Amino acid sequence: MALQWMILTYVVAAEAALAILLTLPSPKLLRNRFVSLVSLILQPLLFIVPFAGFQLLDIYWKNEHRLMCTSEVCTAAERDRYEKAIFKSQRNVILCTAACLLYWSIYGIVKYQKEIQSLEEVEKRYKAQ
Repeated sequence: MALQWMILTYVVAAEAALAILLTLPSPKLLRNRFVSLVSLILQPLLFIVPFAGFQLLDIYWKNEHRLMCTSEVCTAAERDRYEKAIFKSQRNVILCTAACLLYWSIYGIVKYQKEIQSLEEVEKRYKAQ
């Protein structure tokens, strides 16, 4: 079960790197090429949204059906294992949420950059007339 979280972690790290690279100041030609490259990557990268949503549902289901260890009968090891599972679930929820939010922000940044490019082209046409 840890493979899915490794994949999600790497995707979040890649999305964070893309978001940082998109927001860094760079020459216009380099930025335009990078924005076009990222816009081509965005459609296949959309798989992360339903994947993260499914993982969130899985976490919710496991949380609802988890054995509670609150009585006096529980040993210290069982209580520690229960708390560790809760912490891992919370970490994974943050990871899923970050994946969706980063995808949304990258999509917004690319859309904004493309709109700027089209407005610059319109401005060049008006100046040429």
